Formats: sequence, C-alpha cells, structure tokens
Amino acid sequence: MAAKAKPRLAQRPPAGKPSSLLDTRIVHCGDCLDQLRKLPAACVDLIYIDPPFNSNRNYEVFWGETKEKRAFEDRHASTQAYIEYMRPRCVELARVLKKTGSFYYHCDWHASHYVKVMLDQIMGEINFQNEIIWKRTTAHSDAKQGSVHFGRIHDTVFYYTGGGKVTWNQLYRPFDQKYLEEFFDTDPKTGRRYQLYDITGPGGAAKGNPQYEFLGVKRFWRFSKSRMQELYKQGRIIQTRPGTVPGEKRYLDELKGVPVGSVWEDIPPIGARSTERLGYPTQKPLALLERIVNASSNPNDIVLDGFCGCGTALVAAQNLGRQWIGIDISPTACRVMAKRLRDVCKLREDETLWRAGRGFVVRDLPRSIEQLRAMPPFEFENWAVIALGGIPNKAQVGDKGIDGRIYPVSAIPKKGGAAAGELDFMDVWYPIQVKQKDKLGRPDVDNFEAIMTRHDRTKGFLVSFDYSSDALAEIGAFFRKSGRVIVALTVHEILDEEIAKKLA
Repeated sequence: MAAKAKPRLAQRPPAGKPSSLLDTRIVHCGDCLDQLRKLPAACVDLIYIDPPFNSNRNYEVFWGETKEKRAFEDRHASTQAYIEYMRPRCVELARVLKKTGSFYYHCDWHASHYVKVMLDQIMGEINFQNEIIWKRTTAHSDAKQGSVHFGRIHDTVFYYTGGGKVTWNQLYRPFDQKYLEEFFDTDPKTGRRYQLYDITGPGGAAKGNPQYEFLGVKRFWRFSKSRMQELYKQGRIIQTRPGTVPGEKRYLDELKGVPVGSVWEDIPPIGARSTERLGYPTQKPLALLERIVNASSNPNDIVLDGFCGCGTALVAAQNLGRQWIGIDISPTACRVMAKRLRDVCKLREDETLWRAGRGFVVRDLPRSIEQLRAMPPFEFENWAVIALGGIPNKAQVGDKGIDGRIYPVSAIPKKGGAAAGELDFMDVWYPIQVKQKDKLGRPDVDNFEAIMTRHDRTKGFLVSFDYSSDALAEIGAFFRKSGRVIVALTVHEILDEEIAKKLA
C-alpha cells in the first residue's frame, strides 16, 4: 500500500465554498444511478456503500427490524437480479472515484461472493486490498428448524483502491492487557515496559542488509555497523545472555499500538439501549464509519455514500472534518438523516448558510401535493411524522391508530442512555395520526379522540390533505368538552412550513 498522500493544496476550496470540485454537504433524494451521472469523473476521495438487498425498498419495513430479517429470496427475485441492479451503480461509483481514492462495499453472506466477482471486474482485481470481517453480533444460533449452519455473526466489507497512490493513514488499536503481560518486560532502572524486536536482516544480501559480527554473533542485520554501535551505547540493543541473538529494546510508551488488521472485533453493533440507536434497520455504528473515514481520507477530502440510509457515513465525515455527499432513494431516509445532521452535528439545514460554506441542504425531495399523494402509505406516514419533529412507530401496524409520537423538549433528559430513561418509558408525549385522504371526516376524528382518551393525552396531532367542516367542528367540541387539544394540520401547511405557530 502506498504511503499517506501529501496534502493537495490546489484542491483547497475557495472562500464561501466547501469544495472546488463540486457541491458538497448535500443530500440528494433519488436513485444513485441518476445522481451519480450528474457528477464529474474522478471527483470523490472516499466511497462507502451499504446497499440494501431490497434495492427498491419502499420503507414499509423502515421501522420494523424483524421484517428486515426475511430470507434473501423474499426480497429479490434472485441473486442475479441484485447483481444486475448494483452493477451499473458500481460502474458509476468507480467512474467518480479518484485514482488516489478508496471504495468500501459493505455486505453480508447473502451475496458477498457474487459482489466480489462483480467488483473485481469493475474496479480491477489488482486494486482489491482487503476483505474486512466485522463481527456485528455475539455468538448465537440463527438456524431455523431443520437447517444446519453455524451462527452468522459477521458482515463483510470489500476494500478497493483507485489504482493510483492512494490516501492511507495506518490506524492502531491499544495493546491487549494479556499480551502486555506475556510479551513485555519492565526495565528495572526506569520502570518502563519494553519488548525486544528482531534486528536480523530478512533476505540477507539480496535485500541489501549488511553482514558482520556483533556481540559474538554473525548475521545479516537491519542496521549498519555504525548505527548498531550507536544504539548499543544508548542501551537500545541488548543481549539477554552470551551467544544469543541481540534485540532492539522498544518501550511501550513509544509504540503506537497494534496496527488494525482485517478482522474487526472491537466495534460493537448498536444495542437496544445505545444512544446512537434510531430504530433504523441495518443501522451501522458510528465507530465503524469513523475508522474507514480516518484510514482512507484526509481533512477536507470528499466522502460519498450512495445508499446513505440514516446517514452514519455523513455524520462520521462531518465529525472528522471531511466534505460529504449523500444519496438515498427514500424521502423518509433523507429526512431522517437531515434531522440527524441537525441534532448530532449541529449543522443548520439552510440554503443561505450552505452557499456561504456552512450548513447543508437536501435536494429533490417530493415537494408537491401530487408527489405526496402518490407516495406509498407508510412512506407518507413517516414523511409527515418526521416533518413534525416526531418519532415514527417501529412497526407499520399494532399501535391502534398512533403513527408517531412527539416528545416535547421538557420530556427529553439532559443525559442519554438507559440510566437517564428511554423515550419509550417517558409519559410526556403527544400522539400523531396521519391520513392520506383528500378530506378527513368526522369518523376519523372520533377514532382519534378515543385514542387520546384511552392514552390520557392532553394534545394530539392529525395530518391530512384537508378536513371536512364536520371534522373541524368535532375537534372544537372535543376541546370544549374535555379540554384536550387536537391540532389539525394540512399537508400544504407542512410543505410551506407554516406549522411552527400550531406546534407551540
């Protein structure tokens, strides 16, 4: 692997624009095949993708992880169909990757062997660098009754480079305590821990290593004779007993650690109580993406994720000072990642700020009434709930008319995690019900009133394209009778962002 590339001063962006090559800090809503064709060739430093097996996902399983565990055959007509879907997209990804760039493809056992053959053809097998194994779960039995196989506990990440002198920053992990105790000694004079390293010259004269006698031992050595004498005087070369091959003393506090290898067991998956957890199927931990971004890019380099889902790669890139581009076909996913960028990275979603080199923008979201009418029902529900700042349900059905919940700021703890309490256990929340109807009627309002009464909620939110006069009259009567408030919002109001006064 080539050494770390020097900073490319010519690519520093001009004032007011993050990148001199193309627009960054932007989320595109659409098929990555269409979006990638709009980008110039060789413009991206690092690509990471974690494409779904259901390439035409409609997000009816967006908050239902159990449905994500369906058999591969249930999601795609065949493995061939999946590869045929991914091939033109990977061709475009390869086109936009710089020669100095890196490409990571995240997959699992369903089709990894076919993906590897496809990528060898597109990227060039000579540019294949690693098959990274990420242990994504602890040992368990996931075999169905009647089947025979070992527990599937890892994902695969294929790592390719662009064919030139690539950016590479070697990463290190801390030494394992058991390893330290077994292989390191303590210097009695300084109290520092050290290990003896081999200083013989592998390959002998053929590798240009000098041969001479030192401390009674004749060998090919890594160092010249004068350098060896200098290190010996410094106490860096020691011989444990006469006649043995000497070694170089390297102190623990001078070592960087253990170089990260191709098996990653030190990054746990996102657990049920993780503060990162969004409820998004197949969400990957931030530490996983930060490792990839750190290893294969430098500050201000451009990172692209063509199937960015909930935006973990974008958050990692932003946190580490990189530029980024995200693409996803789902409007719901784009809104989820936009909210995450605002909440986690404290970035403003603002056109003016973005043009000034700050903020970020989301492009090509459905912005017309007609587009929203044509959305699949569950996708529409997710869009509306997230647009209100709420949290969608984790299942399509089963909550008896509640499509999402809004937690007011006062309900959110200052500290996250299990000790602070999870949102599911907070009692301060408002129900949201979404109806993809031209005109929501009184029966729908009656049903929502029953939901609010059953859950003892003081406020609730309805979303529809419009409301009948009987529905609006019933909302008023319900308030006068019970003191409970139903906020009736139209899709037009949400699109025009006229809801702030109603949400107060």
